[in-house]
Amino acid sequence: EVCSELSANNIKTSLFIDADQHQIDAAIECGAPIIEIHTGHYANASSPEEIGFELKKITNACKYAHSKGLQVNAGHGLTIENTRAIAAIESVVELNIGHSIIARSLFVGLASATSEMKQIIKEARGL
Repeated sequence: EVCSELSANNIKTSLFIDADQHQIDAAIECGAPIIEIHTGHYANASSPEEIGFELKKITNACKYAHSKGLQVNAGHGLTIENTRAIAAIESVVELNIGHSIIARSLFVGLASATSEMKQIIKEARGL
């Protein structure tokens, strides 16, 4: 009901969810036009196997959500070290990476931190 009321007032609703088909289906049932896939489990993964597993979950969830007509965004825990693989997922429209950029800016400045991240995303997108 809330998503419908917000939509009726030209307010876009985005739900922050895990890379899980059931949660995507629930977001659709709620009427949310946008989801943000939580990338924290991927960001916190420590072994190559675990990183690969989490990346595959995210990739599959993004593809599924996109096929259902949702705008797919992603974020949480993304850094200059781990953003490239998420940025390469074609169905992802927006990445939310503010914390990492601001933290890095303490060492290299805001312009450099932003520029570095933008370059990583562009390269991942083939731009």
